[in-house]
Amino acid sequence: MKVGDGCTTDSDCGEGLYCLSCDAGFDGNRCVRSTATKQFSLVNNSLPFNKYAFLTTHNAFAIEDGLPRLTFTNQEDSVTQQLNNGVRALMLDTYDFEGDIWLCHSFGGKCHDYTKFEPAIDTLREIEAFLSGNPSEIVTIILEDYVHTPNGLTKVFKDAGLMKYWFPLSKMPKNGQDWPLVSDMVANNQRLLVFTSIESKESSEGIAYQWNYMVENQYGDDGMQGKCFNRAESSALNDTTKSLVLVNYFRSIPMKPLACVQNSGDLSDMLQTCYGAAGNRWANFVAVDFYKRSEGGGTFQATDMLNGELLCGCNDVHSCIVSDFIFNSIY
Repeated sequence: MKVGDGCTTDSDCGEGLYCLSCDAGFDGNRCVRSTATKQFSLVNNSLPFNKYAFLTTHNAFAIEDGLPRLTFTNQEDSVTQQLNNGVRALMLDTYDFEGDIWLCHSFGGKCHDYTKFEPAIDTLREIEAFLSGNPSEIVTIILEDYVHTPNGLTKVFKDAGLMKYWFPLSKMPKNGQDWPLVSDMVANNQRLLVFTSIESKESSEGIAYQWNYMVENQYGDDGMQGKCFNRAESSALNDTTKSLVLVNYFRSIPMKPLACVQNSGDLSDMLQTCYGAAGNRWANFVAVDFYKRSEGGGTFQATDMLNGELLCGCNDVHSCIVSDFIFNSIY
């Protein structure tokens, strides 16, 4: 079967698809995409990093695992599964907790027993395993950071074995220039980008301060009203001194049944709106909840659209294969 067809089980749908029911999205079950296109291998990886788009999971760690908590969950499968399915950027919330660094979905800058998920090192080790097993892939981590232990983040990244993949601050452009070529990042094994929300850590720990490099639209319900504007911490979306653009599209209170519609046509419409708001720049990161839920192609199709526009001015990255073939045939 193909995307959109009715189904009973995952095996009815075929490779790269799975069988999903969404109460608020459509009646019955439907085959929907479950994996993203690998843009580097589909076309070429010889362009700057900021010329690609990456599917991003909001609160990637906040997974439904059956444990009792008084907080929300935003994703359904493990970080390893997210990465294997084509997610390439992860939003993580880091906290000091119980003498260690934890991932929590909390409030007031404090983690609690009822808002904690797991020690950060567990998730970071999943990322290390993925990078080790996939030597041509690049992963971005965007931290909502509440860690105040001196060098606490540096230690946990070292302990997880991630420093060997670290992309250095010295190569990050601060005035809107292009980023290094993806091919060079891969060749140099500098395949992990980490951004923090705490400005001082750029100088104290060498962790990039997000707002020096990236603009981001308003998250939550306020950012889903048909208009695209910057969140308070970000400079204006059309600030071209920041060469990365992140578009959030998720509700303040995550509601799984609504994600099917939210991650489909609504998401595509918002990406178009944010393109204009960002000075005719397509998003490099698109952050969502329940990333596999859609009415068909969903977040994967939206990311394909972004990569198509960024790479060859087409509305689907698969069209860029033809463009590359024609170009190479002529030249």
